[in-house]
Amino acid sequence: MSALHQTACVYRPMTRADLPAAHALSSQLNWPHNLEDWALLHRTFKGFVACADGRLIGTAFACPQGAYATIGLVVVNPDYQGQGIGRQLMEQVLDACLPGVAILNASVAGAPLYLSQGFVEFGTIEQRQGLAQAVALEPLAEDEQCRALCATDQARQLALANAGSGLDRHAIFAQLQDTLEHSIGIERDGQLQAFALLRRAGRGHCIGPVVAENLEQAKHLIANLLARIANRFVRIDVPAGSGLSEWLTLAGLEPVDSVTQMALGTPPQPADGMRQFALVSQAIG
Repeated sequence: MSALHQTACVYRPMTRADLPAAHALSSQLNWPHNLEDWALLHRTFKGFVACADGRLIGTAFACPQGAYATIGLVVVNPDYQGQGIGRQLMEQVLDACLPGVAILNASVAGAPLYLSQGFVEFGTIEQRQGLAQAVALEPLAEDEQCRALCATDQARQLALANAGSGLDRHAIFAQLQDTLEHSIGIERDGQLQAFALLRRAGRGHCIGPVVAENLEQAKHLIANLLARIANRFVRIDVPAGSGLSEWLTLAGLEPVDSVTQMALGTPPQPADGMRQFALVSQAIG
């Protein structure tokens, strides 16, 4: 039942005690995030909540990452929508993003709010998921080798992640280690040139980020990880222009949704010939 009057809300920073209610709210909307997904964001970044009638009714996260900050998990209970609660939460997270340039991935429902706040579109992200199917490994160049990553690779891996995304990934990468099931990379002349992570997330597994120099490397990495979780649920979020779409369908990962990339200023740019072929998540970028 929709609220019939303007609700008096309290807006405040999220605490650890809010996580079960936040998770329940996202589950109510059939979002795939599990409790640990929420906890990871809360440990790393800045969450905000809206509370009314003695319960949590809205959330939003600001995720500072160097010169930029991503915004995610902007959720409002359907019974309280249409009262400006989402806009108030956005004001909270926009302040928390400063001095970084705010970027986000907008659903169809959320896009009008963000456009009204000055965000501009700069791309599209496809959400793909399904039961992983093994596919043939894309051949690598003769001087390239694929191998499992280890602790000594972390500094180079972070440098590649920063270059591929245009964001400073050090804070989130420190937290991702606890969720990893497998990490692989491609090296050339003894130096890591590309990598991909397989993580526990959502309803099963997530592949991302995937950072590589070219499409062939990205396919090789993803196929290697899919072979490890054959017939298990996996999700991957990829730029629409990545070149992966048809190939991912062959791998059993169908498109189930798409979101619009938006920035409140100049969007981040990759560097050093690197590309991010799959996100960490829609909230983190």
